[in-house]
Amino acid sequence: MAVQSRASAPDPTHPKPLLGRVAVVTGGSRGIGSSIASELAASGATVVVNYIKGAEAAAGVVAQIEAAGGEGSTEAADVSNYEDVTAMFARIKERYGRLDVLVNNAGILRDKTYKKMQISEWHEVIDTNLTSVMNCCHLAVPMLLDNGWGRIINISSFVGQMGNFGQANYSAAKAGILGFTKSLAIELARYNITVNAVCPGFVETEMWKSVPEAIQEKILERIPMHRTAKPEEIARGVRFFAVEGDYMTGQSLNINGGIYMGW
Repeated sequence: MAVQSRASAPDPTHPKPLLGRVAVVTGGSRGIGSSIASELAASGATVVVNYIKGAEAAAGVVAQIEAAGGEGSTEAADVSNYEDVTAMFARIKERYGRLDVLVNNAGILRDKTYKKMQISEWHEVIDTNLTSVMNCCHLAVPMLLDNGWGRIINISSFVGQMGNFGQANYSAAKAGILGFTKSLAIELARYNITVNAVCPGFVETEMWKSVPEAIQEKILERIPMHRTAKPEEIARGVRFFAVEGDYMTGQSLNINGGIYMGW
């Protein structure tokens, strides 16, 4: 199969290097996802904020993007459902005619020790955190191929690298994302499409704030930097792959305060 001609990569020195590009952020209505959406919009991208629940929150993210001079829109879809994803990308193609950056961020937790874990809790986490990545990539890749340029950034986790107590389902899903990322990177490199992963550690989100203070302190003791990440720090890692990581593919960027230092 012939290699497509190389499209121009973003200019990192430009104040808005993603101007004219369209980005989709799944699970973009809150937490890390909303910060990623805002970061990409600040870099000039038109950002599609995907959500499954919380239409008001998603609209709020877009309102903030527009107030800062950016452009965005919302798209409701259950990314674990292939039919929903198919319909969403059809709408995106009809509205914008292109796609340049896909950030697979959607995810859930159903933490429980393995002996207490229900089969439904396994499938729910695998479907939402891992199968959703395959679903979105399957619909996004043809659009990226049309451009001759593209960026896929998958949000994994340090838990997928080292495991964690009570998270067998989540660990399996996040580890699966890493294997998927590497394989897809090999296949798409010839088309000037990079596929990379960001692996956050513990992040200061609403979920973190709900953890009892005593447990938070125990977790912080495990982190060499003795703090959680801010969502904006994860978002800047995503921006790096989208804007400056032109010669990086199949890689994992660990933003975890040192809790995991594997090769």
